[in-house]
Amino acid sequence: MAEKSRIGVTGLAVMGANLARNMARRGFGVAVHNRTTAKTTEFLAEHGHEGAFTGAETLQEFVDALETPRKIVVMVKAGKPVDAVIDELTPLLDPGDIIIDAGNSHFPDTDRRAAECAERGLRFMGVGVSGGEEGALNGPSIMPGGPLEAYGEVEEILTAIAADVDGTPCCTHVGPGGAGHYVKMVHNGIEYADIQLIAEAYDLLTHAGGLSAPEIGKIFEQWNSGDLESFLIEITGIVLAKTDDRTGRPLVDVVVDQAEQKGTGRWTAIDALDLGVPLTGITEAVFARTLSALRDERAEAARTLAGPTPARVADVDRLVDDVRQALYASKVVAYAQGFAQMRAASNAHGWDLDLGAMARIWRGGCIIRAQFLNRITEAYAEHPDLDNLLMVPYFTKAVSDAQDAWRRVVVTATEHGVAIPAFSSSLSYYDGYRRERGPANLIQGLRDYFGAHTYRRTDADGAFHTRWSQDGTEVSAS
Repeated sequence: MAEKSRIGVTGLAVMGANLARNMARRGFGVAVHNRTTAKTTEFLAEHGHEGAFTGAETLQEFVDALETPRKIVVMVKAGKPVDAVIDELTPLLDPGDIIIDAGNSHFPDTDRRAAECAERGLRFMGVGVSGGEEGALNGPSIMPGGPLEAYGEVEEILTAIAADVDGTPCCTHVGPGGAGHYVKMVHNGIEYADIQLIAEAYDLLTHAGGLSAPEIGKIFEQWNSGDLESFLIEITGIVLAKTDDRTGRPLVDVVVDQAEQKGTGRWTAIDALDLGVPLTGITEAVFARTLSALRDERAEAARTLAGPTPARVADVDRLVDDVRQALYASKVVAYAQGFAQMRAASNAHGWDLDLGAMARIWRGGCIIRAQFLNRITEAYAEHPDLDNLLMVPYFTKAVSDAQDAWRRVVVTATEHGVAIPAFSSSLSYYDGYRRERGPANLIQGLRDYFGAHTYRRTDADGAFHTRWSQDGTEVSAS
């Protein structure tokens, strides 16, 4: 009788195939299955020599090939396809078996599936995986959520295939239910903001600085050796340096300026609204992608709507350094907002998230890996109940030191008609957060006028209402 496989992967598109290969390369026996049998045959023909694979044509063969309790990784498109695979699998499984959804599922769906599986005696894990196809193969950042005892069954495998930074795997149990997929969702939201900030920096250096894509690529290459060191900064330099084989122009100059999205950034923004967390940078990044999709409307507007007279800044070197500082400060804000959102969600759902651990497992493998995640890890180690990263001395100083350059960037972009929603909203968040008293007192006065919504006073307890359109007297709302 053939030896049973330690784990199974169903769904052999790029991510599923690469995760299976990663596991096999680490010495784990892996059963593989795909709805289309030809895909399984193709996978084994191309990669079967890489490890102990067992191919299965049917789900029954797939399940029979696994040791118990069975551990099955589902790598199919989020949404109904995940439910379809679970519905097909569950009649074939035994109590205690583990289903692992390692796709980009929405965390409420993960909570629902976990409850449904528990009713059938099955254990369900929602596992966030970041790093793209290269990370899946060579070491991603892994964010497992679900029952702690189920994680104990797969911990050896997941930590073995995860990225490693200074001897520490970029994988840790996140929390129960949908916590793993929630953290991955926020990770993706921060990624949206990070990418938007980079795009705005490129846009400003192009149109206000008059620099070419290769010149800007060299600037990003230099930035990657300082505080901005990160995977996204690194690959920005590479993308901007690429020459198009067809035209001889920079490839980025012939790419359509229409950004696509798969929904995780939008989910992050919606959830922040539900939690009452000001998530300005990520939300503006989502809106920017939505605006980019209006390509035909923008083409018409470009012929109709007036803007400033095109000009170039006099001191390009100063602009470059200002953009560098503004990019770093805005990046700090994006992470501060994302971590504040995870803290609020942890409190709302009772997840008890270890935010320092989240920063630690994002240091390698994932798309938003960056040097300053070490600083965030240290910050939460010293201040586990931290409300906002901006209050940590290192980040307080970093953002304060950058603020003059940050403000010049916003002014320069405005004068040149370059849209910078992520830069400007991040600065506005900073300015709003650091003010002890803002203009919401007037908002409350207006709300009380038209809707009798009441207001609170600075010099007395309780709620009050003014009879604005009557005799103007104030009455206690109680």
